[in-house]
Amino acid sequence: MRVNKILLVSMCAVLFPSIVQAASLPAVKVEKISDRVYALLGPIGLPDKHNQGYMVNSTLIIGDKGLIVVDTGFTDKIGHHLARTIKTISTKPVTHIINTHHHGDHTLGNIAFPGAEVISSAKCREALDTTALEWIGIVENLTGMKFPNTHPVLANKTYPADSRNDITLQGVKLQLWLPHHSHTAGDLMVYLPNEKVLLSGDIVVHDETPQFRDANVKSWLGTLAAIQQADFNKIIPGHGPLMNKTQFTQYHAMLDKFYQGVEAGYKQGLTDSEVRKSLDLSEWQKLHNYDEFMGGNINRAYLEVEQANF
Repeated sequence: MRVNKILLVSMCAVLFPSIVQAASLPAVKVEKISDRVYALLGPIGLPDKHNQGYMVNSTLIIGDKGLIVVDTGFTDKIGHHLARTIKTISTKPVTHIINTHHHGDHTLGNIAFPGAEVISSAKCREALDTTALEWIGIVENLTGMKFPNTHPVLANKTYPADSRNDITLQGVKLQLWLPHHSHTAGDLMVYLPNEKVLLSGDIVVHDETPQFRDANVKSWLGTLAAIQQADFNKIIPGHGPLMNKTQFTQYHAMLDKFYQGVEAGYKQGLTDSEVRKSLDLSEWQKLHNYDEFMGGNINRAYLEVEQANF
């Protein structure tokens, strides 16, 4: 009997590889915010063979006749994984996708929602168009898998940088907040005024080290200061658990203290490696991906300070 079960599993893997692989993706953690809004929380961590690149948060917004999905995952398989979860919440069609920035873990699942209008900042669209192949290479290298059906689907509706746009989609009031260059040059946040919920993309992450790869850190701090003044009760971050206002205040303070420490070290004549030794990073060391990101973050902030003082 055991041999027959093994043969059955093996045959399924050969005949239906996409089903077997999709079943092995980590489950989507669904948290209901309101009757209209559901957070679809992914695991914390970097892409690897176990999570198959699924390590991002998405949001489902239920409209009058259709659904809005904010951020769609790293691959077509992750996009379909999210789509299956969404169908357990609502049978309405996905009519709109909003991408918070161009990084592949937030955008490359767009392909799983054919026919949906894709919305992003103009700079996000431009950056995804030029970097999509790089992002596909990153997820394939880190997971050891191939994703031949993953291709970028670019926005067909864009908004300019440094703007706030009040719109209504499917009967839902949204504000699309495009701050000045923060986590990336093309960030877009979604504010839901009726729920007092902010969908931050990677401008805010929780229980995880933010990544400065494409950031302007000083401008990012300005965006965080503006968020601090906003009327919200909850943030759905780009990665990690939901965040309340007190937790956001702590996050803001950590980033501000970090940047001030790098700037002070530079003005004392320290090199970037010497600055690292001078910083109190005890709170950062508790966060996921500290070892992977912190060295690059210090270097990025140091170069930014150096340029500002040149």
